[in-house]
Amino acid sequence: MARILVVEDNPDNMKLFRALLTLKGHEVTALPSGDGLIETIERSRPELVLMDIQLPGKDGFSLLAEIRASAHGSLRVVALTAHAMSGDREKARAAGFDDYITKPIDIASFPGQVGRALAGTPIEPSDPR
Repeated sequence: MARILVVEDNPDNMKLFRALLTLKGHEVTALPSGDGLIETIERSRPELVLMDIQLPGKDGFSLLAEIRASAHGSLRVVALTAHAMSGDREKARAAGFDDYITKPIDIASFPGQVGRALAGTPIEPSDPR
């Protein structure tokens, strides 16, 4: 399966994401903030980054800009966020995120959403898979 880096400051969310992704056979690296992000990417070589937008210190938008400006600029990065208001998906995409998954996640849909993100297929907000 895939190597996935999850950048999430909420320990309960991280535990859930790790469990769901590991059950699907993915190798998960966890990072509770943006500290050491580029070094973690270099070390773990993920195929996908799932990143919360509201993080302590630098927010997800700033961290995404760092990724895009680095040697890892083509890495697929999906916003993982509670920002679910009208226009938030478009704002995330305009900033350079490859896609957008809202929290709280739908446990049944989440693995399929991640699979589509890995494949480069758009994730739809009300997708039942």
